Amino acid sequence: MSDGTPPRPAFIIKATEHGPLRVKGPVTLVDADGTPYELTRKTFFLCRCGASSTKPFCDGSHARVGFQAPERAPARPVSAHERAGGGG
Repeated sequence: MSDGTPPRPAFIIKATEHGPLRVKGPVTLVDADGTPYELTRKTFFLCRCGASSTKPFCDGSHARVGFQAPERAPARPVSAHERAGGGG
């Protein structure tokens, strides 16, 4: 039965402020050839700064290089028209 509460997602990807993407939950991560990475933890971090020596995983280099990523999700969905430069 449903009580009206939305189902909890199987996994969550969170963009951390000025840092990596935090991936929590059961996922399969594959490389460009489709080969899966062996994931030993339920939570791991993916590099966004490009400076990690352990890509695609974060090694903390974002702090050393001063990576800035303050973006937030929009308060409402942005239409394709708006993304193309049209008014809302």
